[in-house]
Amino acid sequence: MKAKSINPNNVIDNSKFHSYHFWLVFWMFLVIMFDGYDVVIYGASVPSLIKEWGITDVMAGAIGSYTVIGTALGAIMFGMAADKFGRKNIILLTTILFSFFTFLSGLANDPVTFTVFRVIAGIGLGGVMPNVIALTTEFAPKRIRSAVVSFVFCGYSIGAIIAALTSRSLLPTVGWEPVYLMAGFPLLLLPFMWRSIPESIGFLIEKGKEEKAKQILSKIDSTLNMNAAIHVEKQQIKVPGSPVIKLFEEKRALSTLMFWVSCFSAFVLIYSMNTWLPRLMMQSGYDLSSSLTFTAVMQVGAIAGTLIFGRLVDKWGFKKVLVPLFFCGAIALSLIGFTKSTMLAFIYISVIGASSVGVQNMSNAFVSQYYPFKMRSTAIGSTMAFGRLGGIVAPIFVGVLLSMNLMPQFNFAAIATAAVLGGIAMLCVQEKHGDYQKGRKAEHDENLKMAK
Repeated sequence: MKAKSINPNNVIDNSKFHSYHFWLVFWMFLVIMFDGYDVVIYGASVPSLIKEWGITDVMAGAIGSYTVIGTALGAIMFGMAADKFGRKNIILLTTILFSFFTFLSGLANDPVTFTVFRVIAGIGLGGVMPNVIALTTEFAPKRIRSAVVSFVFCGYSIGAIIAALTSRSLLPTVGWEPVYLMAGFPLLLLPFMWRSIPESIGFLIEKGKEEKAKQILSKIDSTLNMNAAIHVEKQQIKVPGSPVIKLFEEKRALSTLMFWVSCFSAFVLIYSMNTWLPRLMMQSGYDLSSSLTFTAVMQVGAIAGTLIFGRLVDKWGFKKVLVPLFFCGAIALSLIGFTKSTMLAFIYISVIGASSVGVQNMSNAFVSQYYPFKMRSTAIGSTMAFGRLGGIVAPIFVGVLLSMNLMPQFNFAAIATAAVLGGIAMLCVQEKHGDYQKGRKAEHDENLKMAK
């Protein structure tokens, strides 16, 4: 009797969350946590760098922007390279890049050397994120996929909180260098990551390593018949043509553009806050220690927003959650410059965290599910590459605003326009043309057929 074929998607989609998923999520969470730490320590250390090296606000913003140029390059290069070399290999390589060169940044003696190291680290930071999203999406059970991906990206906020609290402790006493040197810690974990992180099932099948793919699938479902052949769905078969062009086919053009604009807006918010929040709050009358506390509070808001609204996304759909969050962020940014209450400022900052980092975490899950499997890395990589243009613009833009000595209210209101743009863009995404919606429709039609 012929053995029943194995459908990798069905095995993963219908699986229960158990220890194999736990360890994958653990390592992906950890990688993104270090990513968040490496990104946020620059904003935390900007006041110290300005004081030590005598650089201007505009120059400090430029260094932040150059770093984001590196992340944009990394998102493009490594998003596409994963299809050739495997997501696991790229995740490990990019982790080495951002950890080692952030560590070296702590040894820099001048702004030029520091900037070079930060740009190279940025290439790694940009490359790791789309591949972590894609690998997590591929292995997460379908019923909790959005929540799992959103949870993994809470690691970014945990890393940012650690960066803020570490900076608050170390900057006044031992200076900014140790804050960067601590970023080398992930290098010690690489052997464990190599052993624990699985390679993409789709990549293994494409490379003819079906036995290896079945071994991984058997850890997800121990009842699999290892003698059965793997059935590859049509969407997993490689098609000719530019991978980016494919994102604009099958009525996805408008949504692809809107994802890019939305991501651009989210990154303007994220990098404006990551780079300049301590400085902006100091301009509003707070000291450095209190300003770094605001950075931590923003990330707490990002985590709470991601976890709470991530669950609502599974229930209500992405747009019904993400669009209002963007607009709430615009309102909070517009109000924070007018309040003199620290408690109200904490509330506004936490809302900003939920509507910037939190929104981007959930948007990543949206993009990763919107496109077919074969386009996932390219879709996420290109979206985040375009989004990082916002990250390039934001540090210099806010640096120029600060150099103009405007009232704090005007600076925050100017940043708020990005949240409005993001909400409008997300509103224009056409969910009906997404791959996950097609899957839901097919499942619904099948259920109706069975009911009849």
